[in-house]
Amino acid sequence: MYGFSIFMNSDLDEAKRSYITKMVNSSFKGIFTSMHIPEDDIKLYKKRLIDLGNFAQTHHLKLMVDISGDALSRSGFSFDNLAELKAIGVTGLRMDYHISNEIISKASHTITISLNASTITQQDIDELKENNANFNHLEAWHNYYPRPETGLSHQDFIEKNNFLKQHGFKVMAFVPGDADLRHPLYLGLPTLEAHRFLHPLAALIDMERMAVDHIYVGDGGLQETTALQLTQYINDQTVLLRARSETADFRHVQGEHENRQDAARDVIRSAYARFKTIPDIQPENTVVRKKGAITIDNCDYGRYMGEIQVVKTELVADSKVNRVGNIVSEDIDLLDYIGPGQKYIIEKEKQDD
Repeated sequence: MYGFSIFMNSDLDEAKRSYITKMVNSSFKGIFTSMHIPEDDIKLYKKRLIDLGNFAQTHHLKLMVDISGDALSRSGFSFDNLAELKAIGVTGLRMDYHISNEIISKASHTITISLNASTITQQDIDELKENNANFNHLEAWHNYYPRPETGLSHQDFIEKNNFLKQHGFKVMAFVPGDADLRHPLYLGLPTLEAHRFLHPLAALIDMERMAVDHIYVGDGGLQETTALQLTQYINDQTVLLRARSETADFRHVQGEHENRQDAARDVIRSAYARFKTIPDIQPENTVVRKKGAITIDNCDYGRYMGEIQVVKTELVADSKVNRVGNIVSEDIDLLDYIGPGQKYIIEKEKQDD
């Protein structure tokens, strides 16, 4: 499942409502919010959570609320009356530090509980079993890390997830957004440090490769084009690449493609190119091909004429290969995540018209 974050540092204004509606229309199914951000005023949380919960219910969204210590009671709710939370649209609680496994076990019979994936130990699992926790309602959610250099490594993340999967947990993790970054650092909210400044879609695809069950956008927003790219991928499993043209032959590369199943090391080869009707391609702009270059083989390549490629690593100039355009710099990250058989679209950047 795919989700996104809404933070209660301000009221649920029209901008937030519009963003939620946009994400719903983009096939996102869940909202994550937090009740223990220290720089926020917790006295305002109850009304804001009620408003958010009601709006989530209206749009049939799951709502996971991050809590710790006495944050729940301080904001006017109680573990003894979880039905009240469910009534306003809360579908799950993420239990962080200072909440006992006994309380977690009891709550798991009423509502979905997500545990801190990074800190679950075998002892915790044993205690949950001793307290008759409902493991059908337990999930493992990783943290996001606002401070640079503190996110998890791929290796530790994979090892922890393997442990969690062995015990039947569904695993959730965050990828960064690229708009409305969270105060006070504004440096992204990823689970993995390697994702901090990565294109959000590239991070999402990387998470999928590691068999993560739920992927949420950590930050509070996505740029318009990024949201479209995520929508295209979620709905059609297709990567949308924006590009700038260099020659008139760019028209031959626009549109839908699929990376060949025998994926090349250095380039993304369009499996559809051989089925396109392309006129004789004369040598033109046969220059160095940097990462992101879009090329067509010209007539000097014989039967390969018309081969369409996107370059993944810098290649020297070749008199038989025309560079017709370039993927925009913002989308370069995505090239490393177009694997065998992956569908992709090359779309001319609008400002290039």
